[in-house]
Amino acid sequence: MDTGIQLWIISLVIGLVVIGVVAFLLNLIKKTANDIDSTAADIWTQGKLTANNTIHIPLFLTKTNQVAGKILKSAVAIVGGSKSITQHIEGCPGCPHCMLQNSKDSIV
Repeated sequence: MDTGIQLWIISLVIGLVVIGVVAFLLNLIKKTANDIDSTAADIWTQGKLTANNTIHIPLFLTKTNQVAGKILKSAVAIVGGSKSITQHIEGCPGCPHCMLQNSKDSIV
Protein backbone atom coordinates (compact mmCIF):
# COMPACT_ATOMS: atom_id res chain seq x y z
CA MET A 1 0.00 0.00 0.00
CA ASP A 2 0.98 3.51 -0.64
CA THR A 3 2.13 5.72 2.25
CA GLY A 4 -0.58 8.26 1.52
CA ILE A 5 -3.30 5.60 1.75
CA GLN A 6 -1.80 4.26 5.02
CA LEU A 7 -1.84 7.78 6.49
CA TRP A 8 -5.48 8.18 5.46
CA ILE A 9 -6.41 4.85 7.04
CA ILE A 10 -4.54 5.70 10.24
CA SER A 11 -6.15 9.15 10.28
CA LEU A 12 -9.60 7.62 9.81
CA VAL A 13 -9.01 5.07 12.60
CA ILE A 14 -7.76 7.78 14.95
CA GLY A 15 -10.76 9.93 13.95
CA LEU A 16 -13.16 7.05 14.68
CA VAL A 17 -11.53 6.44 18.06
CA VAL A 18 -11.76 10.15 18.90
CA ILE A 19 -15.39 10.24 17.76
CA GLY A 20 -16.11 7.18 19.92
CA VAL A 21 -14.47 8.75 22.98
CA VAL A 22 -16.28 12.05 22.39
CA ALA A 23 -19.60 10.22 21.98
CA PHE A 24 -18.96 8.31 25.21
CA LEU A 25 -18.11 11.52 27.11
CA LEU A 26 -21.12 13.35 25.66
CA ASN A 27 -23.31 10.43 26.74
CA LEU A 28 -21.91 10.72 30.29
CA ILE A 29 -22.57 14.46 30.26
CA LYS A 30 -26.13 13.88 29.04
CA LYS A 31 -26.75 11.27 31.76
CA THR A 32 -25.34 13.59 34.45
CA ALA A 33 -27.43 16.49 33.14
CA ASN A 34 -30.57 14.32 33.26
CA ASP A 35 -29.73 13.28 36.85
CA ILE A 36 -29.23 16.93 37.81
CA ASP A 37 -32.51 17.87 36.13
CA SER A 38 -34.37 15.10 37.94
CA THR A 39 -32.85 16.04 41.29
CA ALA A 40 -33.62 19.73 40.71
CA ALA A 41 -37.23 18.83 39.90
CA ASP A 42 -37.48 16.85 43.15
CA ILE A 43 -35.99 19.76 45.10
CA TRP A 44 -38.42 22.15 43.42
CA THR A 45 -41.37 19.91 44.30
CA GLN A 46 -40.27 19.58 47.94
CA GLY A 47 -39.66 23.32 48.12
CA LYS A 48 -43.19 24.03 46.90
CA LEU A 49 -44.62 21.59 49.45
CA THR A 50 -42.60 23.22 52.22
CA ALA A 51 -43.74 26.67 51.13
CA ASN A 52 -47.33 25.43 51.11
CA ASN A 53 -46.94 24.15 54.66
CA THR A 54 -45.37 27.38 55.90
CA ILE A 55 -48.35 29.36 54.60
CA HIS A 56 -50.48 27.71 57.28
CA ILE A 57 -48.16 28.56 60.19
CA PRO A 58 -49.85 31.91 61.00
CA LEU A 59 -53.22 30.15 61.13
CA PHE A 60 -51.86 27.57 63.55
CA LEU A 61 -50.13 30.25 65.62
CA THR A 62 -53.37 32.18 66.01
CA LYS A 63 -55.19 29.09 67.27
CA THR A 64 -52.22 28.11 69.44
CA ASN A 65 -52.12 31.58 70.99
CA GLN A 66 -55.85 31.42 71.74
CA VAL A 67 -55.51 28.03 73.45
CA ALA A 68 -52.39 29.17 75.32
CA GLY A 69 -54.31 32.24 76.54
CA LYS A 70 -57.08 30.03 77.91
CA ILE A 71 -54.51 27.78 79.58
CA LEU A 72 -52.86 30.83 81.15
CA LYS A 73 -56.20 32.08 82.51
CA SER A 74 -56.89 28.65 83.99
CA ALA A 75 -53.41 28.48 85.51
CA VAL A 76 -53.82 31.93 87.09
CA ALA A 77 -57.18 30.85 88.54
CA ILE A 78 -55.61 27.67 89.93
CA VAL A 79 -52.76 29.64 91.50
CA GLY A 80 -55.26 32.07 93.05
CA GLY A 81 -57.34 29.19 94.39
CA SER A 82 -54.33 27.44 95.86
CA LYS A 83 -53.22 30.68 97.56
CA SER A 84 -56.65 31.12 99.15
CA ILE A 85 -56.60 27.48 100.32
CA THR A 86 -53.14 28.01 101.79
CA GLN A 87 -54.32 31.15 103.60
CA HIS A 88 -57.38 29.36 104.97
CA ILE A 89 -55.30 26.40 106.17
CA GLU A 90 -52.84 28.72 107.89
CA GLY A 91 -55.57 30.73 109.62
CA CYS A 92 -58.15 28.07 110.49
CA PRO A 93 -57.15 25.34 112.95
CA GLY A 94 -60.52 23.55 112.69
CA CYS A 95 -60.80 23.08 108.96
CA PRO A 96 -62.95 19.92 109.21
CA HIS A 97 -65.35 21.96 111.31
CA CYS A 98 -65.54 24.62 108.61
CA MET A 99 -66.32 21.93 106.07
CA LEU A 100 -69.08 20.43 108.24
CA GLN A 101 -70.48 23.89 109.02
CA ASN A 102 -70.60 24.80 105.34
CA SER A 103 -72.37 21.56 104.48
CA LYS A 104 -75.00 22.14 107.26
CA ASP A 105 -75.57 25.69 106.01
CA SER A 106 -76.12 24.51 102.49
CA ILE A 107 -78.67 21.85 103.57
CA VAL A 108 -80.84 24.32 105.48
